[in-house]
Parts: sequence; structure tokens; C-alpha cells
Amino acid sequence: MTKAPVRHVVVTGASAGIGRALALAYAQPDTVLGIIGRNETQLESTAAACRARGAKVIVGIVDVREPEPIRAWLHRFDDQHPIDLLIANAGVASTLSSASDWEDLDRITTVVDTNFYGAMHTVLPVVERMRTRKHGRIAAVSSLAALRGMAISPAYCASKSAIKAYADSVRPLLKRDGIGVSVILPGFVKTSMSDVFPGDKPFMWTADQAAAYIRRKLDAGRAEIAFPGLLAFGMRILTVLPITLADAILDKLSYLPGKEDVN
Repeated sequence: MTKAPVRHVVVTGASAGIGRALALAYAQPDTVLGIIGRNETQLESTAAACRARGAKVIVGIVDVREPEPIRAWLHRFDDQHPIDLLIANAGVASTLSSASDWEDLDRITTVVDTNFYGAMHTVLPVVERMRTRKHGRIAAVSSLAALRGMAISPAYCASKSAIKAYADSVRPLLKRDGIGVSVILPGFVKTSMSDVFPGDKPFMWTADQAAAYIRRKLDAGRAEIAFPGLLAFGMRILTVLPITLADAILDKLSYLPGKEDVN
């Protein structure tokens, strides 16, 4: 059975980083792209680059933390261009700068509202349409940090773990309706989000490298897309090691906030 072509694609967090690279990866003459972000200047730059590749581009300056505006925008887009693929990519990072640093409730709320609830605000309005059509794919960008929490970024790890758990949970449910669900687990990618991470960054990929890999695996219908392979393998190994040993390994890799000197 021949797969239906993916012609109508929406990417959130498309202003920069992996989101911009994914928009460019799908930009071609027979594609209508919906790109969503908060930074108008950067988003228009992404749009121009995608149009130069022949795609029709519709821009949405929308904050995924706000459920009603994102729902309205997605429904307007879907009314004209029924969405084949939704990539929920928008996210923010948060790391602890030192052993005395701590994520208060406001900081945690910002991370969770953007990363997890932002994904839900994006996915749910589209899923309700896809279930009626019995067609489509949802791709949620999580992180390899979802596999094992790290002391350097508690709220970030928790928010990305929630995305993975949700995607894994609804996958078999939506399969009944002909909808595919993919969860994307990037390792370190050379973006501004990685720049705030103070620890070692092994096997770092460029955003273009990551986007090309993600598109290839999405085209193949892969349920979980984890990369780079060696880092993904290492993170999975940590989950079966004794907890104290796994903590010690992460500490050695500088994934634990450093202690301040006391004079």
C-alpha cells in the first residue's frame, strides 16, 4: 500500500534551532508549511528561506503556552490545508548554574508550561481533526534527557520525560484511528538551547544533521527517533545501572552542579 504524501506540515518552535532546520527540511514546491514561533524576525527569516525552496509558508506568531490562540491558528490552517504532519518542537531549556542554584516554582512553571503544556496545546487541537480523517502523524520532540533525569536540569528533564510518556501512552490509542505517533529524543544539537548547558556535550550534531535524520525516520514511520546512537545507548545503560553508580557517572561528566569554593 502506497503511503499518502506528506504535503501539509506544521512545525512549532520554528524560529531557530531544530525547528528552523526541520521547516527547511520539509520545504519543497509541493508542500504547505505552517511555522509557529514567538520571535517574529527570526520566524520571517525561516519563512523566507523555506519559500526560496519553493514551499508555500504560513507564519504564526503564537505562544504555545496560550491554548486558545494556538488552537485557533491550528484550526484555521487545518481548515485550508488538512495537516498531514504536526511536529511539536517548541521548548525552552533550564539548567542550574551552581550547587546553590535552585529552580523555584516560577522557573519550573515556565519550563513545564512551554515544553509539556505547550506540546499539549499544539497536539490536542490537531489530533481531534486527524481522528475524524483517520489520517496523519504527530511528532513530539522530547530529549534523551527523558530517559534519565540529570541534576543539572531537573525541570527540563521532567518536562521532556512527560512528553515521552504521553506519546508512548497515546500511540496505541491513536493507531486505531490511523494516526501515527513519533517521539523524538535528540541528544546534543548545536543550538542556543545547548549553549546554556554547562556539562560535556559528546557526539554533538548540527541542527541540519538532526533535521535530515528526523525527516528520514519520520518518512519511515519510526515510533521513536533517538540520536546520536552512541549517546542514546549510553543513556539507556544508565537506566539499568545501580542508581548511585549512574549518579556518579553523571557527576563525572559535569551533569551535576559544581560546588562553590568557600573562603
